[in-house]
Amino acid sequence: MLDLTVIIVGAVSVTTVLLIWKSLYRSTNLSGLPLPPGPPQLPLLGNLLDINTTEPWTTYTAWREKYGEIVYSRLLGQDYIIINSARVAKALLDQRSSKYSGRPISSIQKNFSVDWMTGFVDYTDELKLHRKLFHQTLRSEAAAKYQDLYLRKARELISNILVNSDHEKLRDHLKTFAGSLVMAVTYGYEAALENDPFVTRVSELTDIINVLASPEREALVDAFPILHHLPAWFPGFGYKRLIPYCQQLVQEVRNAPFEYTRKEVVNGTASHSMVSDFLQNQMDDSENSSEQKADLERAMKATAASVFVGGAESTSSTLLTFMLAMVLYPQVQERACAEIDAVVGGTRLPNFDDRPSLPFYRRQCMVRPKSRLLRMYTVSLILIPFRGMSHTSSDPNDVDHFNPDRHLSVDGKYSPASAFIVDPAFGFGRRICAGRFFAEGSIWAAIVTVLSVLRIAKARDAQGKEIEVKGDFTTGASTIHPVEFSCSITSRSPERESSLRMDL
Repeated sequence: MLDLTVIIVGAVSVTTVLLIWKSLYRSTNLSGLPLPPGPPQLPLLGNLLDINTTEPWTTYTAWREKYGEIVYSRLLGQDYIIINSARVAKALLDQRSSKYSGRPISSIQKNFSVDWMTGFVDYTDELKLHRKLFHQTLRSEAAAKYQDLYLRKARELISNILVNSDHEKLRDHLKTFAGSLVMAVTYGYEAALENDPFVTRVSELTDIINVLASPEREALVDAFPILHHLPAWFPGFGYKRLIPYCQQLVQEVRNAPFEYTRKEVVNGTASHSMVSDFLQNQMDDSENSSEQKADLERAMKATAASVFVGGAESTSSTLLTFMLAMVLYPQVQERACAEIDAVVGGTRLPNFDDRPSLPFYRRQCMVRPKSRLLRMYTVSLILIPFRGMSHTSSDPNDVDHFNPDRHLSVDGKYSPASAFIVDPAFGFGRRICAGRFFAEGSIWAAIVTVLSVLRIAKARDAQGKEIEVKGDFTTGASTIHPVEFSCSITSRSPERESSLRMDL
């Protein structure tokens, strides 16, 4: 029996030769047309050594300045097209969406059993069914029906922060808000204020996905299929120890909350939600066969869990970035608070009826500092570095400045041309985020409620000196988050705080 090391070395050697040959002779695509401009490549490695793997968008942004809005690169024999502007992305992904809506098959996603998630599914009938289910429950008119829920959960968030305003708990408070809100909309489930089992499981799953699902990591593993057979003790492959646990988490996230809602529907005690509406329709359906119903249920489980995983993570990340922005830009916070006070008075809490009178909040101008979370997805090996798209200001000193006024017209009114739901971070074309209306409403409710009751400022040390906040971000595959930062959170309106407690 051949030694395992010999087999591995031999397989890698053969693969290396093939990749070198491919990299030397590949100057056009399969149709013979020239490829877009891009940086020079090394044999085998391609542009692997050029990319800042910790902050890859910085590399893509630099390439945009040198090679233009569409850049060609290669990682370990895999071709990538990088779209570096919203203008080009809309032209290709919106106007030619039938060509640019696919997803590559990732072996990492398969191994970790997360390839069923809507964001990872290729453009097939399965994805079309997912999007149909999304549209039925999370389209604009349907999402608007949850406005009272958005406000109630936002007020619960404020209550939790006031009970424990320590900055070390802030991340947990925001995760609880996002997770409980998504659970309520998706499954009609009221999550516990702390350590809810459903919310805890999905938080663990998203942490694993964020570590693994980067295009750069997938390119490395898919370029050398033999790497899948390396043991977890092999240097650089310790992540494989997570596979059994991740697969278990996947089963729990897909099935446990769904079965909870099924029991509630059978008992007649289910709250209005995405899944309860689906199950009720299934019970009343006499046209589809049992096999068709089973297929629909599998799709619904996947769709609902995708909302759960994606919605909770992106909402909490965005709100944490917003809190950081309020610490870094107190003048913006003061202006926002003044607008609330002028519109709702000194005691009342704002609601959605006040929204037309609060132009400063109409967009995500209060949640989108230029250095906000990274949202990147892959479309048929086309990379869309959204953070790079936001760094296109003509003012070189304005690259990372948080300026909500950029979304208002010259007379200070809201500009419809910059509507929240067309932000590049939600994607383009047929892969645009189906939950964008839900995200828009829930984030608006959280932000306007936070600033109506709380004041966020820099914390002070024992000597009374302000603790500086750098505004650095951790890195991840699908999102980035602010690193742990100190802040002081206090009540700025005892009257509104009292109203909030009475409403809960």
